[in-house]
Amino acid sequence: MIPYGRQSVDDSDVEAVVAALRSDWLTTGPRVDAFEAELAAVAGAPCAAVSNGTAALHTAYAAARVGPGDEVVTTPMTFVATASTAAMLGATVVFADVEEDTANLDPAAASAATTARTRAITAVDYAGHPAEYDDLRKVADSAGAVLIADAAHAIGSAYRGRPVGSLADLTTFSFFPTKNLTTGEGGAVATADPALMARVRRFRTVGIERRELRYPDEGGWHQEVPEFGLNYRLPDVLCALGSSQLRRLAAFKARRAALSARYDELLAGVPGLRLPARRAWADPLRHLYPVRVLGGRRREVYDRLRAAGIGVQVNYIPAYWHPVFADLGYRRGMCPVAEAFYAEQLSLPLYADLTDAEQDRVVAELRRILS
Repeated sequence: MIPYGRQSVDDSDVEAVVAALRSDWLTTGPRVDAFEAELAAVAGAPCAAVSNGTAALHTAYAAARVGPGDEVVTTPMTFVATASTAAMLGATVVFADVEEDTANLDPAAASAATTARTRAITAVDYAGHPAEYDDLRKVADSAGAVLIADAAHAIGSAYRGRPVGSLADLTTFSFFPTKNLTTGEGGAVATADPALMARVRRFRTVGIERRELRYPDEGGWHQEVPEFGLNYRLPDVLCALGSSQLRRLAAFKARRAALSARYDELLAGVPGLRLPARRAWADPLRHLYPVRVLGGRRREVYDRLRAAGIGVQVNYIPAYWHPVFADLGYRRGMCPVAEAFYAEQLSLPLYADLTDAEQDRVVAELRRILS
């Protein structure tokens, strides 16, 4: 089976992890600081590593003080955690529709969805293509809301020459094995705001505070918990893998770009198939290659490709279709552009170690089915 995505781990990655295992620090040690510093150089803002991408979102919302009575405007074309982590903090999630070509949050739809209760607006860089952050910034500022970027797909991407990670008030990353780089499980939160970063670091470390103490004279051992948090720390062993992967990020980006360009060329003009959009100002590190299968044939094409050993995927079910949101009163039809996109979307295999021969097999099988 050719998977739709997978990690690329080489000897340098293994050696980095082994060195961490043989060191004095398996967690809360120097490799965490090193990974965060190296990640910040790519993201364009200070970063705090966390245990996974969902934890990154939960931490970002907590740092933004999202809670009961607040509304969070976001896209339905995303993994459910973009919405569910806000709901778990007591906020009401308001879904706004997406742009027809990129499937990213539509700034006009986001603006229409804001109210006096809007606390945050969360965009998703779908498939690695950055959202329209300049327009979304205007919407967020007008609403008095925090702008959050779910860049789980987009580490290494840039928007109008600026790195993803420097565009929103808070940016979250995921380092799951199918993503652009991996720590096995892992994620990060980026922000240039020192107050937000202080809350991020406190929340991901069980709420523990060692500097600003209510009772500072208890002794050198003393620590306090002024606000609840969770243990979302990423250990040194996984940060060592992350640092090694960051050194390969440029090569990952080049290979994914080459594979995307080959798909563009090899699938051009195939009847019943629409290729992914790329706006002129975007420099994406593509996490997905999302085609659209027209004519109501997506299910057929999915089943036949999987039967042929090609592990295509669908990304994503509109978030409010999940029973947990349906049971809260969300109804299908709320975001028609997103639902139309979902009805046709299919992710073709895309990862750094995908060979040209494997890609040719994907293309040939897809052409055969659609012919």
